[in-house]
Amino acid sequence: MFHWLRVAARWLEHYVIGMPLLLAAPAMILIGALDSSLLSLPEINDYLVVGRCARQPSAVFFFPLFAAVGSVLGCLLLYTIMRRGGQAVLRRRFRAEHIERVERAYARFGFLALAIPALLPPPMPFKIFVATAGALEFPRWRFILTVMIARSLRYYIEGTLAVFYGRRVLVFLSDNGMMILSIVGGLCLIALAVYLLSGRGRRAVEEGRTATPESVADSTVSDKTAVTETHDAAATKG
Repeated sequence: MFHWLRVAARWLEHYVIGMPLLLAAPAMILIGALDSSLLSLPEINDYLVVGRCARQPSAVFFFPLFAAVGSVLGCLLLYTIMRRGGQAVLRRRFRAEHIERVERAYARFGFLALAIPALLPPPMPFKIFVATAGALEFPRWRFILTVMIARSLRYYIEGTLAVFYGRRVLVFLSDNGMMILSIVGGLCLIALAVYLLSGRGRRAVEEGRTATPESVADSTVSDKTAVTETHDAAATKG
């Protein structure tokens, strides 16, 4: 973390992690919304979830949900802005080559192009995927559902690990972020490849089954009719 981020983390630890739930819950939602939309506070949500669950193990059942809801609200705000502004706003904020990569990811992997970055911890970038989803007019409810499931899974995993291992979880995520990204990304690509191959195989089998004897006979009759017409035309010209 940067120096200012350490200071902010200590301040948030005192005023969010330690405060009563009635105050901590809306504060967590607000911080998550700001982080996912207008501001950039890397690892803050993860830090607060881990810190709260490490201090209060029972919080693992509900506190990660507040972080996920805040993240969804912030992502929805950024999504809406980009959907109204379109490609013009998107290209003013991000580099063209980065946008093209993300657009290719959406074209190839669909909702996984949004789910995987939402699930993975830093240093995986995420806002560009949210902004591109808005510019491409990705279905709104599918967008909300994908981000909610992925973010909830991420924060609940972190909270559960914090109960058993404390704040060492943050150090592990920070030191091994790229390794986690590579492993999860590789597994997702393998799963997608298996799905596509099995889907093509099923379609080929179904197409073969639809070729009934009646359809084959009709095809044969039509072919014979075409050949006869060709011969008649040739005889007429002769």
